Amino acid sequence: MLALGSPFPKFSLPNQDGKTVTLGDFAGKWLVVYVYPKDDTPGCTIQGKSFTATRSDFQAAGIDVVGVSQDDVASHKNFCNKFSFTIDLLADTTGGLLKAAGVTQSDYKGTMYWNRTSFVIDPKGALRKIYQNVKPEGHEQTLLADIKAMQGT
Repeated sequence: MLALGSPFPKFSLPNQDGKTVTLGDFAGKWLVVYVYPKDDTPGCTIQGKSFTATRSDFQAAGIDVVGVSQDDVASHKNFCNKFSFTIDLLADTTGGLLKAAGVTQSDYKGTMYWNRTSFVIDPKGALRKIYQNVKPEGHEQTLLADIKAMQGT
């Protein structure tokens, strides 16, 4: 796992619309990168809905949020459309960012999935906090409160 204070790994990944999103796009802003196991599964749906519902709260606090999984762009597009998500979901089909960030995997019924993990990155690109084995319900509120505390607001 990455050390707190270290730079978050640079990335260049397509979102659900096929647009390339990079770490540099968020320079000068707080960023939450949340890793989730699989599109259109119960916990991942809860997370996507929660971040969509609170997007304006995050934006008001100067925080951007992106989700990352190993699903492809088409899967992300379908997932976003099905639940009207307004957040970007990034397709890390090779697992390059997930591996670089030190996200672990777990076996579920013979298939390996990336563990639900959230990273808080400050406006300078440094990793400020890691949440491992995240429970989807209410996690967005914990993130918002913790980042506001880091911001001193």
